[in-house]
Amino acid sequence: VVIAAMLGAEEIAMTTAPLITLGCIMMRKCHLNTCPVGVATQDPELRQKFTGQPEHLINFLFMVAEEAREIMASLGIKKFTELIGRTDLLRPKGYLKDNPKTADLDFADLLKPAWTMESMMGNSADNPMYCCEPQDHELAHALDQSLVSRCSSVLTDSSNSKVRLKGVPIN
Repeated sequence: VVIAAMLGAEEIAMTTAPLITLGCIMMRKCHLNTCPVGVATQDPELRQKFTGQPEHLINFLFMVAEEAREIMASLGIKKFTELIGRTDLLRPKGYLKDNPKTADLDFADLLKPAWTMESMMGNSADNPMYCCEPQDHELAHALDQSLVSRCSSVLTDSSNSKVRLKGVPIN
């Protein structure tokens, strides 16, 4: 989490690790409705095998947050937003030079802080390295929203519904 932020990530998506904390054994059968531990299935018999507890996931996320705070404190960083894009705090491991496969890797450009690049953000370390202005991705106008509103009766009661689309752009 901390390294991702230092490399510029403003958000961290955790998908696999939380599933593991809930008991997933990564059988890669989620789409088949045959999850052997009942994590990703609608089959009542398989769902009985699910032993995950919400507390397991909560504890995992608290531990991730605590470790991130400890690392940030050791670096003198108080807020997560202060960590974003701070590649100047990263150093390649020394043992990489000992391995012939990694000896010639050059991380200089990857670890160059964005504010030192002439084309980035007016070349100033005073500018924030994270999103300060909300972005409108126009998701309210996406086809999904239109389909959900047209088929809302099917979602609330089990009636049938047909929707004819003609010349609708799909995004």
